[in-house]
Amino acid sequence: MSSITADGHAAPAANEASSDIGPLEQKHLQYANYRAVAGGTEVTKTHWHIATANALGWGFDGMDGVIFALVSPMVIKEFSLSLPEYRSGMQIALFVGIAGLYFWPWLADRFGRRTLLAVNIALFSLLMPVAALSPTFTVFVIARSFLFFALNGEWSLGSMLVAETWPARLRQRVITITRSAWCLGATLAGAITGLVAANFGWRVAVMVPGVIALLAIYIRSTCPESPYWVRAQDRKRRISETLARGGTVSADDGAWFGKAKSVGIRQVFLPDVLPATLVALFVACASTCIYGTVGAWMPLYLSTEKHWSTTEYSLFYVFYGLCGFLGLCLVGWLIDKIGRRRAFIITLIEGAIFMTLWVYSEDRVLLWTFGLLWCLGFLGFWGPSTTLTAEIFPTRIRGAANGVVWAIAYFVGFVLFPFVSIALQQHTGSFALAFLCIPVLMIAMAVGVFLWVPEHSGKELNEIIE
Repeated sequence: MSSITADGHAAPAANEASSDIGPLEQKHLQYANYRAVAGGTEVTKTHWHIATANALGWGFDGMDGVIFALVSPMVIKEFSLSLPEYRSGMQIALFVGIAGLYFWPWLADRFGRRTLLAVNIALFSLLMPVAALSPTFTVFVIARSFLFFALNGEWSLGSMLVAETWPARLRQRVITITRSAWCLGATLAGAITGLVAANFGWRVAVMVPGVIALLAIYIRSTCPESPYWVRAQDRKRRISETLARGGTVSADDGAWFGKAKSVGIRQVFLPDVLPATLVALFVACASTCIYGTVGAWMPLYLSTEKHWSTTEYSLFYVFYGLCGFLGLCLVGWLIDKIGRRRAFIITLIEGAIFMTLWVYSEDRVLLWTFGLLWCLGFLGFWGPSTTLTAEIFPTRIRGAANGVVWAIAYFVGFVLFPFVSIALQQHTGSFALAFLCIPVLMIAMAVGVFLWVPEHSGKELNEIIE
């Protein structure tokens, strides 16, 4: 079995005692699950374990986020809040969560992907009961802040582990399909809210997802470390030891080491990485602005302006998640047929058209029909979006760069953009105009993808950028 080293060259088989294999990789090659993903193009059971773990993580992400959105009318009522007060509380929590977006991937560049993903999932799962038991809105905001801080690492850690282990020809499809599990989590959140929150209150509903903490055990026991990360650590150690002995290294090694030895925010904006950073920032910021409006305000919009009951809008979310799952799976199939960029653009345009029709609809049947149709593109485009940020950066800073990009995007989409949404709602008395911003942003994103997003389908990570 051969593999690719951090230098981009073929490495010897695991059973060969070769100096080309670093000490850290020799240690990891003792484990069958690492050998299963360390080289070659065949898909193994370990690949499926990694994909399943990532999908389960996304599923919980969807379940957690959607449950809190669905119970927002109940939280506002119980704590006697105005809409701006609730918005401000959630913005504080989101602002704290931004630190987690950088902290977890930054740690992953130092200590690896697998263990931190398990710790991350266990933390945000165990924090759910704390939020559910909050006696005041202040305590609720503090609990949500810690939850967001823990939760936000999952955005990039799981996708990076898939990108760095699955064969290049399947990387996009697998990340897209595992990302679709978010939609199944949203569906489950709708079911939990409709069955539990409507009958037993929002606190009981929020506690239900805490059982997912067992997922951390699954991840830790079945998923190997990323071979890309392992080889990068060995390369860094080899160069460091050579320089310490007074030896010389190649020009490529010297340039690489100069960047790799100090991972931080500054590197993300160095000339060799800046083009990738700008593209990723554009996609991530547009994505969060688009989702932030729906994710935060749709249940309230359906409850207060369309007069849907908790049971009805919870049922809508069940089908919303199922349609999103179908959309992401369809995108995964389309990518192989027509290419990544075209699939990206088609989903954005489809979502923009039906979102516009949905906002202008008053008839209940049309609200359901157009609502479920815009789910296909609205959630479908997230597959290419998260894949792009997972693969476009070099291994030495893939975690930190993902953290920087999504932290900035979170601040723009989930902290700043809600001021726009609420200002429009307060000025017009309706969320309709705020929702009409979404198709405008989706069309702008489609144009940007056409002009600036490169086609990386089927390329090895080292071919994209080194």
